[in-house]
Amino acid sequence: MSNNLENEEKNLSNLLNLVSPGTTLKQGLEIILQASTGALIVIGDTEEVLKTIDGGFKIDCPLTPAALAELAKMDGAIIISKDVKTILYANTQLIPDYLISTNERGTRHRAAERMAKQTGCPVIAISRARRTISLYQGETKYVLKTLLELISRANQALQTLEKHRVVFDEILKELEILEFQDEVRLFNVIKIIQRGQMIKRIKREIDRYITELGEEARLIKMQLKEIIGDTLDEVLQIIQDYSRKDYKKVCFELENIEMNELLEPINIVRILGYEAKTESLDLLVFPRGYRVLSKIPRLPHIVIKNVIKALEDLPNIVNSNTNQLMEISEVGEKRAHIIRKELQRLKNKALIEKS
Repeated sequence: MSNNLENEEKNLSNLLNLVSPGTTLKQGLEIILQASTGALIVIGDTEEVLKTIDGGFKIDCPLTPAALAELAKMDGAIIISKDVKTILYANTQLIPDYLISTNERGTRHRAAERMAKQTGCPVIAISRARRTISLYQGETKYVLKTLLELISRANQALQTLEKHRVVFDEILKELEILEFQDEVRLFNVIKIIQRGQMIKRIKREIDRYITELGEEARLIKMQLKEIIGDTLDEVLQIIQDYSRKDYKKVCFELENIEMNELLEPINIVRILGYEAKTESLDLLVFPRGYRVLSKIPRLPHIVIKNVIKALEDLPNIVNSNTNQLMEISEVGEKRAHIIRKELQRLKNKALIEKS
């Protein structure tokens, strides 16, 4: 991901961890929400934060749900220590730079967004009228959902993910058959990369729900792990097999394109390093062999790299004999026999499934 996206993901993950179910802070926020009092809370006692506060009084007491809720009844902001263990100040006025842009309308939320952008610290605004909790940090904003809404959305996302995984497996079987028949066209590769990236993006969404749900996400975690399986590893290996440029750069570019761009095959052709034209989709391509060789039990990655470096692609590897394999560094006679045997087994399995 780009630096901006990485920072946004990191900020959001940190924010959600701060207020996950079971934490002292979240318990306090829930009491405030139920009491309909509203609140403005800054987490961090950095010099930048302290320069933007005025008035109020010093508290310096341990953070407890009851103390937080009681202090929120006053109009001013509450300042909490960076480790989220101590309430430092209460009833303070925040004076962030008014020139900092904000899309918020309410006074409390405008101050929260500006404060988050100016200081880089987490800021929480609770709306008394809308009964919502908004989290801010840097350019990131996130409105917390209710427990029931989170579970409902997570389950919907899991169902969507499962459907994508079924289609992914079908396309993968087709690709595997074509690989052993030396008949892979670039559009076959594009199809599975597109599906894999969709799975990755849905997983990222579910990960957010899991973080926000905290202890309530145990079953969702288990379901996610079961559905995902080794899909993401397979996608990475396919990119290694077919990209014409550094696969890490390809992964980076795939992470950063918009969904509508992802669905356009020519964009994937370009990212993989091929000529970005329609004719390229019908290009006959040969895998290097990372994905297939990784299916051989207990075959070290260094051996896979050495075999591919020596023989260049999967057709050459499949057609190689034991003596050719033995000449490769780290292979040896026993391992050469295993590679030959396992490749034949994988080929037979793929072709049997076709029939």
